[in-house]
Amino acid sequence: MSTIKIADALSGILPEGLSVRITAYDGSAAGPQDAEIGIELRSERGLRYLLTAPGDLGMARAWVAGDLTGTGFHPGNIYPLLDLMSSTDRWRIPTAREALELVRGLGWEHLNPPPPPPQEHLPRWRRVMEGLRHSRARDAEVIHHHYDVSNRFYEMVLGPSMTYTCAVYPTADATLEQAQEHKYDLIARKLDLQPGQRLLDVGCGWGGMVRHAAKHYGVKALGVTLSREQADWAKLAIDREGLGDLAEVRFMDYRDVAEGDFDAISSIGLTEHIGIQNYPAYFASLHDKLKPHGRLLNHCITRDHNRPTRTGAFIDRYIFPDGELTGAGTVIAKLQDAGLEFQHAENFRTHYAKTLAGWVDNLVEHWDECVAEVGEGTARLWGLYLVGSRIGFERNDVQLTQVLATKTTDDGTSGYPLRHTF
Repeated sequence: MSTIKIADALSGILPEGLSVRITAYDGSAAGPQDAEIGIELRSERGLRYLLTAPGDLGMARAWVAGDLTGTGFHPGNIYPLLDLMSSTDRWRIPTAREALELVRGLGWEHLNPPPPPPQEHLPRWRRVMEGLRHSRARDAEVIHHHYDVSNRFYEMVLGPSMTYTCAVYPTADATLEQAQEHKYDLIARKLDLQPGQRLLDVGCGWGGMVRHAAKHYGVKALGVTLSREQADWAKLAIDREGLGDLAEVRFMDYRDVAEGDFDAISSIGLTEHIGIQNYPAYFASLHDKLKPHGRLLNHCITRDHNRPTRTGAFIDRYIFPDGELTGAGTVIAKLQDAGLEFQHAENFRTHYAKTLAGWVDNLVEHWDECVAEVGEGTARLWGLYLVGSRIGFERNDVQLTQVLATKTTDDGTSGYPLRHTF
């Protein structure tokens, strides 16, 4: 039988002075009674999640399963809680002796780990059965895990643009849809797209860039994605907009595209899935598909440093299995090593924070519909993920970098003007 009250145990690891009220299923409570933010541990299973997977993974499991809830915020937007909890570096890390006393006081029976929520992917060590990291089979499986949730769910969260990448806000008061349109147009201008040219968009998602290039620039655009649901949705959108003579989306690995001599290539949000050790082959492949003087625009999440880092346990198990990030310097270096000439780079970190806030607003607005579509656990998962990502961009833990490069010929000509024209 427990000798320590659960709320007291949880409050012991929170930063001192944090205005959060904690309540637990054993009837215990801790923290200021007038706190605007509250955390409630609703079940013994939730406690077992927290004790058997300390850190973000255990909290995510308890949150997704509904064993951990709160007050003072919407379940689709827990920004008030996560912002408060991440705004301090005063977390109490128990010593080994303190941790032992804590578990002894709560009861050894709580160290029996419950099955994780169904939304959780296999741990890294078990994914070997799906193939080596970033093999074709394993890449296809992890893309399916994240992107083939439900097209209707994505329509509600992403909005009419169906664009799941960082928007670029022309003004602070621009809407999410205006910012996504501006992003696509900025990329088109950076690539200097002209009527009659050919564009390859790798990792094309629901075909937003493909359709924009075809509709507004008269470009013959081909997009490829490893998500069958994305490809099916994109094909319907292309037909609906009457763009079938210019735009095409294929359910295909970018490495299997047989065509070459493209005037331009856009890669918007694919590099995060490639694996840092595969950057040389990735950029070499894109280099080979470009015609001389062709342009490449690479748009991806980066770190604020150039040390290769894997994502944390929560992101790896629930969002982007096998995901890896590094800094813009590494991206540019590998791009140069593949024979491409670097022309321009830009960091849109703060724009991604605004984009994520917009997606969270959409999730909250359509909460009941989202829960009906994918279940409450998945809806709660996305609220946690989107808010946590927003805070990461706000705190400069992650950035968003666009890099523009050309396939410069051996005689040194690149086709690039003296000054940028975009």
